[in-house]
Amino acid sequence: MRPAQRSRQETLALRRRLIGSSCKLFFSNDPVKIVKAKGQYMYDENGRRYLDCINNVAHVGHCHPDIVKAAHEQNQLLNTNSRYLHDNLVNYAERLSKTLPEKLCIFYFLNSGSEANDLALRLARQYTKHEDVIVLDHAYHGHLTSLIDISPYKFRNLEGQKEWVHVAPVPDTYRGLYREDHEDSVTAYANEVKNIIEQAHKRGRKVAAFFVESLPSVGGQIIPPAGYFQKVSEHMHKAGGVFIADEIQVGFGRVGKHFWAFQLQGEDFIPDIVTMGKPIGNGHPIACVATTKEIAEAFAATGVEYFNTFGGNPVSCAIGLAVLDVIEKEHLQAHATEVGNFLMKLLKEQKIKHPIIGDVRGSGLFIGVDLIKDQAARTPATAEAEYLITRLKEEYILLSTDGPGRNVLKFKPPMCFNMEDAKFVVDTIDKLLTDMEKECLNQ
Repeated sequence: MRPAQRSRQETLALRRRLIGSSCKLFFSNDPVKIVKAKGQYMYDENGRRYLDCINNVAHVGHCHPDIVKAAHEQNQLLNTNSRYLHDNLVNYAERLSKTLPEKLCIFYFLNSGSEANDLALRLARQYTKHEDVIVLDHAYHGHLTSLIDISPYKFRNLEGQKEWVHVAPVPDTYRGLYREDHEDSVTAYANEVKNIIEQAHKRGRKVAAFFVESLPSVGGQIIPPAGYFQKVSEHMHKAGGVFIADEIQVGFGRVGKHFWAFQLQGEDFIPDIVTMGKPIGNGHPIACVATTKEIAEAFAATGVEYFNTFGGNPVSCAIGLAVLDVIEKEHLQAHATEVGNFLMKLLKEQKIKHPIIGDVRGSGLFIGVDLIKDQAARTPATAEAEYLITRLKEEYILLSTDGPGRNVLKFKPPMCFNMEDAKFVVDTIDKLLTDMEKECLNQ
């Protein structure tokens, strides 16, 4: 029997008493209590509907009936570990393999993106026999100790950078080292990685992996220039290292043009390891690592079994298969392109109208709006961004910020987000920015 629903204030008081204070809430000064969700909408305890522009985990939509049905039906039959033969495991691996380049043909299933990235790190080190890792500045790859160590977003506020970790500049052509007016930003950014490798070698160190989000999200919704991954991969392979593409935030058709965000770099680029999570299970805890036979064989050569109690269980695989079915059946990849292009067009129109919008960038339904204080210095408009998302919440739109300056509005909604939603959000942003500009003039 379910307990009676608590009041919002009672729930908040209990949370503050029982849950670790480092587990943060959205809109902490006035948090929203969500009791149900459907599609791209979430509902509070009073039945008020919020448009969800944040939740890339509910990839095909909150509580999608096909996903709920797949989980329920398999739960009624069997849920156990992967040491028994079961069709769901191999059927799911086979379906995933058809979305990836042919050489990425071996799969490991896990429960979270953090587990996937930790395993990717182990695979890289076992295969290369090297230890060091190169990551991008402000990167975040997960909450395990091994991943905090390779996440500048976290370690800069903790114990600092380990000797075996090397940080390369983000290939950001808007506010990075090499900008849109640079004659060859691709080579310039890739050479930064090459220089890091050379400096590591001079100190007697060897690099195992370049570990990167295919589209840096926490770093500010960054779209690396096409060709950058190819050049970095070439430098890594020459140094005996591998290239790991973290698709945990951006995979499964979100970018529209392609199923995987790393494919935006071009058909000639193939990573050595790909990690998946978040949208893979539409809210159910599933994750995956895909790699080559050579890397998998080197990992197996240790003689140490890799076993994950819940990874690849029949229920998780049934859900994973259902997610792939919905993406295909509802043409969500094409939908992401169509709606994403429309949203980008509307936002770029606002950029002309409102000087606070410095840049609009993205692909499909992964979009960043960079808010600035001035056009010349491109100083992050951090306070203004925070004010804007707070006001949007009052208009029943859930949006968040990211980037080193917490000034980038990040759009990564469920993939069923539609044209009407896009227009509603942008019209509301236009109204709020206009009001903010009037207030500034009156001061």
